[in-house]
Amino acid sequence: MSPAEKRPPAERFSGSQVVVEGLVRTFGRRIALDGITARVAGGRITGLVGPDGAGKTTLLRLLCGLLTPTGGRVTVCGYDTAADADAIHERVGYMPQRFGLYEDLTVRENMDLYAELRSVPREERSARYAELLAFTGLGPFTGRLAGRLSGGMKQKLGLACTLLSRPPVLLLDEPGVGVDPLARRELWRMVRELLTPDRIVVWSTAYLDEAEACDTVLLLNEGRLLYDGTPKDLAKRVEGRVFLLGGAGGRRRKLIAPLMERKGTLDAVIQGSSVRVLTSDDGTELRGGLDALSREAEVFVEVEAEPSSRLALRPTPPRFEDAFMQLLGGARRGSGAVAEFFGEKGTGGVSVEARHLTKRFGSFTAVDDVSFSIGQGEIFGLLGPNGAGKSTTFKMMCGLLTPTEGGCAVSGLDFRTAPGAARAKLGYMAQKFSLYGDLTVLQNLRFFSGIYGLRDGAAVERVVETFDLGPYLSSRAGSLPLGFKQRLAMGCAVMHGPDVLFLDEPTSGVDPVTRREFWTCINSFALKGVTVMVTTHFMDEAEYCDRIALVYRGRTIASGPPDALKASVRTDERPDPTLEEAFIALIERQDAAGAAIPKP
Repeated sequence: MSPAEKRPPAERFSGSQVVVEGLVRTFGRRIALDGITARVAGGRITGLVGPDGAGKTTLLRLLCGLLTPTGGRVTVCGYDTAADADAIHERVGYMPQRFGLYEDLTVRENMDLYAELRSVPREERSARYAELLAFTGLGPFTGRLAGRLSGGMKQKLGLACTLLSRPPVLLLDEPGVGVDPLARRELWRMVRELLTPDRIVVWSTAYLDEAEACDTVLLLNEGRLLYDGTPKDLAKRVEGRVFLLGGAGGRRRKLIAPLMERKGTLDAVIQGSSVRVLTSDDGTELRGGLDALSREAEVFVEVEAEPSSRLALRPTPPRFEDAFMQLLGGARRGSGAVAEFFGEKGTGGVSVEARHLTKRFGSFTAVDDVSFSIGQGEIFGLLGPNGAGKSTTFKMMCGLLTPTEGGCAVSGLDFRTAPGAARAKLGYMAQKFSLYGDLTVLQNLRFFSGIYGLRDGAAVERVVETFDLGPYLSSRAGSLPLGFKQRLAMGCAVMHGPDVLFLDEPTSGVDPVTRREFWTCINSFALKGVTVMVTTHFMDEAEYCDRIALVYRGRTIASGPPDALKASVRTDERPDPTLEEAFIALIERQDAAGAAIPKP
C-alpha cells in the first residue's frame, strides 16, 4: 500500500488541491520546468498561460502522471503522481492539445471506446451518454464520423469523452485552438457548469482573452513560474501605462515601427482605427514625441503653414494581454526584413476580386453568392464560425477549387482563363501545416525556392534569418514545434515576393509573442503594397484588418472596418463592444432574422 493510500480519506481529499513543490523536469540537457511551486484549488478555473516552449504541456503531463518529475514532487487530491500513478489516472481527465480521438470512428463509437478505456460500468453508460450528448449538443450527430465534425464539435466530443468517468480533476490543453468565438463561448459555458467546490479545472491556453476569463492564472516562461494570481491583479500592474493612439487613419500601420524603436514602448498593436501602446512610463515620453511620429508616418495637418501633429493619445483600461507582454519584457523588436523580398507594389486599384462565388458539394452549398473586392495594399479579414465557408472561399480564390458559379481574379488575372499566371502572383499559407513533414526545414525551403525559380539562395537565407529558423535547418519539418512550423510555412509563402498573400488562420495555436512577430511582418507587407487576405479566430488580430467580411452559413452577413462593425451592435447596455462581442451579436442577429421569416 502506498503512503498516499495509508492516509485517512479526509486528509487525502482535503481542499481538492493540486500541490506542486519545487518541480523540475529535464529532457536531456534541456530544462523544461525549473523549480515550479504552486497550488491549484478546486471550484475555480485555473489558466495555464505562456509562450510556446514555456512548459505548459509538460506540466499538464506531469499532473496526470504521464511523465515523472526529474526533481520535486506533485500531488493530486493527496496522491503522489510518481508513487500512485494508478490512483492519479482514475481521478484525472486529460484532454490533449491535438484532437486525440479516432477520426474514422463515429461520435458514438468514440464514446464506446473511451467508456471501455475508462472502465465505465456498462449498466451506467446509456444514462451517461444521454447526459453528455445533451450537455454538448452532440445528440443529433452520434452517427457522424469524428473527422467530419467542425472544430468546435470535435472539442465538444473530446470533452464528452474526457468526462465519461466523472473525473474530479479536469486538465484541458488548449481546447480553444482553432475554434471560433461562438464555439469557444459554448466550451466555456460547459466547463463553468461543471465546476463544483471539489472539482479542479486547469485550462491551458494561447488565447489571452481566455486567460483573462480564468479565475486565477499560472504564467510560465522558459520553464519558470512568473506569476500566480488573478488576471485582474496582473492587469493592475500596468494601469496608467496603456494608451490608444488615434488620428492616423489609414496610415496607422506606419506608426508601429517608429513606436517600437522608442525605448519607452513595450508593445504596439493595431486596434481598429487606432494603435494600442504599452509604455514603460506614464506616457510622458510618448506625448512629447507625437510631432516626430507624425512626420515619420506623414500624419499631420497644416496650422499657419507649420506642420502639426493630429495624433491624439488617450488612456485606455489595461487588459491581461498588456500585463502579459510587460511581464515578458515587451514585444520583440525585430525588423521587417522579409518585406525586402517585395518590390514596391504601388497603391490604388483592385487587387483581388470575388464575383458571386458559389460552391456546392452535391446538395450542400458551402459558399453561396459571395462577392467582395480588395484594394492593393489592403489587409482584408474573412471571419466566421467553423464551417461558415471561409476555407472553401480561400481555396477558390487560390485556384485550388473550381467554383460551381461565379469567378475570381488576382491582379487582374482570372483563374478560369489564366490559372497559372494568376497562381504565380500569390502566396498561400494553408490552415493546416501543408509542407513536407519528412523533409528537413532546409530541404523544404530549397524545394519552394526552386518552384518559384529563385536560384541564387538569397531568398532562402533571408527567410532563415528573419524567421529564426537557423537552429532547425536539419530538423524534419513535421517534428518542429507548432510556432516554428507556422514560421516555416509563412517563409515558404512569401519568399517569391507575391502581389497577393492568402493566409488561412496563420497563427492558430501560436503564442501571443510569436503572433506579434507574424503581424509585424504582415504590416510591413501591406506597407509595400502587398494585398493580404486573412482568416483568423483571434478577434484582436481581426482588429489589424482594414476591412472585414463576416461569413455565416456560406453567405456574407456583414462587412466594413472593424470599428464600423463594433458600432453596428452598440447599445445602451453595451456602449463599447469588443470585436468578439460584435461577431457574436451579428450572428445572433442573423439567426433571429432567419427565425422570424415565416416558412412557406
